[in-house]
Amino acid sequence: MSAAVRGLTGNRAATAPDEADERLRGRTYAIPFEDVWQAALRLAGRKRGWRVLGSDDLEGVIRAEARTVLRFTHDVVIHVKLDENAQTRVDLVSASRVGKADFGKNARRVGAFLRALDREVERTTRARRLSPTALPASERARRHA
Repeated sequence: MSAAVRGLTGNRAATAPDEADERLRGRTYAIPFEDVWQAALRLAGRKRGWRVLGSDDLEGVIRAEARTVLRFTHDVVIHVKLDENAQTRVDLVSASRVGKADFGKNARRVGAFLRALDREVERTTRARRLSPTALPASERARRHA
């Protein structure tokens, strides 16, 4: 589905490794979980308009809400986990609480967070993310079978 159609018909954006929209491919980092977790938690806590509602490092989940200029509230869930290759994977979901169309706001929020996370991880660890198109080994095997 194109970004324009999604913006006019949806009120939710979620990442996936094979997402057509590059902003929504999530991130995979070749650095320890704890470093990525701390970077994501710091970033979520200082994003303007965001409020962290809770975090659980055992589950790898950060829950937040983001308010728009017009005072609409969106729920944001950040998942940080190790993939089957022991790389740290970050995925997000951003969803509007009301309305049927977000005009692309949730996808833009996810993309902006991931770009900021790339900068934060690079700044604090000197490491760069892996290719956003890099699929887990099990997914590559499934596609080539």
